[in-house]
Amino acid sequence: MIESGLEILHEGRSTRLKWHRLRRKMRDPLFSREVMRAGFKDGASMELDLRVRSDGGFVVLHDADLEGETTGSGLIVDKRMDELLPIRMRQGGRPLILSEDLSAMMQMAHPQSLLQFDMKDDYATIGEKGITHLTAHFSNIASSIIVSGACLDLIVAVKERLPHLKRGIDPTDKLVDIYRQEGLAAVERELFADLRGPTEPDTVYLHWPLILRAKREGLDMIGLCRTEGRRVDAWTFTLKSPDTGFDEGEWADFSALMALQPDQITTDEAPATERAWAQRTMG
Repeated sequence: MIESGLEILHEGRSTRLKWHRLRRKMRDPLFSREVMRAGFKDGASMELDLRVRSDGGFVVLHDADLEGETTGSGLIVDKRMDELLPIRMRQGGRPLILSEDLSAMMQMAHPQSLLQFDMKDDYATIGEKGITHLTAHFSNIASSIIVSGACLDLIVAVKERLPHLKRGIDPTDKLVDIYRQEGLAAVERELFADLRGPTEPDTVYLHWPLILRAKREGLDMIGLCRTEGRRVDAWTFTLKSPDTGFDEGEWADFSALMALQPDQITTDEAPATERAWAQRTMG
C-alpha cells in the first residue's frame, strides 16, 4: 500500500492530515515548492506561514526577521519584493516563495486541495495595503484557500473584503492563558464567544494537548465547535519515530484525539501517521 498522507479513515469518517509548513515528511525542506506542487496534484491540505512585505505583498516565512530561515538579514516588514528576490533559504539555497508565486502555482490546484495561509502579522502591520494585495491575487482561487491567524481584527478584515474565502482562527494561546488564570469554565465561555463572534470562522485551530486536557476535565472543545457548525484542526502531532510508528504514549494520545473526531490533524509526518494508524487498527 502506498500511503498518500491525505487522510485517516475511522468509523466511516475522514480526518484530513494537513502538511505542516509545506512538509509531507519531516525530512522535506521547510516551505518546499516541490512538496506544494505534489500536494496540489494530489488534493492535499497544506499549511504555510505568511509575512507581509513593505510593499503590501507577502513572503512564505515563519519568523519576523530573515536571519533564522534565510541568507538575508533584517525585518521582513521593511523589505520590498525586489530586495527579497536575491535571498535564499538556508536549507538548500532555494529561492523564497512570494505571494505572486503562490497565486500562479495555485491556478492548477486539484479541486480538493486546501492551502492554509497562516498570517503571522497582525492587522495593524498588514493594513489595507496587504488586504488589497490578497484581493488582487487570490480572489479567483478562493475555494482552495483558508486564511487563518491569531489576530481577530485581521480575520474580520478578510471577511469584509474577501467574504468568499474560508477563514480560520487560532485562540489557543489566549485560551491557555485564560485556563491558567480563570479555569476551564472561563475557557468554555471565551471559546463560545469566538465561535459566535464577527470572524464567523470555518475552522478553529487548537493545540492537541489542550484539546485532550480539556476533555479529561470535562470540556469537549471539538464537540463545542461542532455544535456551532465549525470545523476543528488539532495541531501539531508529529511522530518521534516515523519508521517505527506510535510508541505507547503517542498511541494513547492519538487514539484519544481521534475518538473526539477532529476534522483535521496537522502533522510533519503525514504518510508515516497514516501508515502507523493502519498498522495499529488493522493489525
